Amino acid sequence: MTIYDLKPAFQNILRPLCMFMAKKGVRPNHVTLLALIMSFLAGMLIWISCGATWSLLFIPIVLFVRMALNAIDGMLAREYDMKTPLGAILNELGDVISDTVLYLPFAVIPGVSAYLTVFVVILSIISEMTGVIAVQIGASRRYDGPMGKSDRAFAFGLLALLIAFGVPVGAWINIVLFIMLILLILTILNRARYALKEIGV
Repeated sequence: MTIYDLKPAFQNILRPLCMFMAKKGVRPNHVTLLALIMSFLAGMLIWISCGATWSLLFIPIVLFVRMALNAIDGMLAREYDMKTPLGAILNELGDVISDTVLYLPFAVIPGVSAYLTVFVVILSIISEMTGVIAVQIGASRRYDGPMGKSDRAFAFGLLALLIAFGVPVGAWINIVLFIMLILLILTILNRARYALKEIGV
């Protein structure tokens, strides 16, 4: 069970907006690029400000908007017959790049382990790569948890919010990052395992 399992209900809420955007000629790739640009700007803001608490307030907002945009680009592609090979590439690369530029700047926040942050980002990339590799062996794109894209967004969004509202950065945040590392390893194993199980191996 992951936050990703709530996606259908979230999509239903966004469907009227998606319909409006489709009528206005908005393409899925436009939405994907907007999410990527937002993530890049938010990540750069944290990096340039050296992790200033006020800059962290933007992270939960950007993560929520990005989640909505990711849902919308998928609905536009599927429900309005706008799927393209370029869109598939942008969608996968956009998610990985957005995660990287949003989460890597946490390494400059005083008291946050740069090593743990980097390892979390690296394992996040590997977990998404594992999900994509499943398609290459004949399985479906795997989104198994327990630390999928939505779960990482929730975790980093909550961390940013706590720090921004004055919770002192201490050993607790590095413990959280270490737990995320363990959960990411489990995610990678689960995605590989269920992909193989799906094709009967």
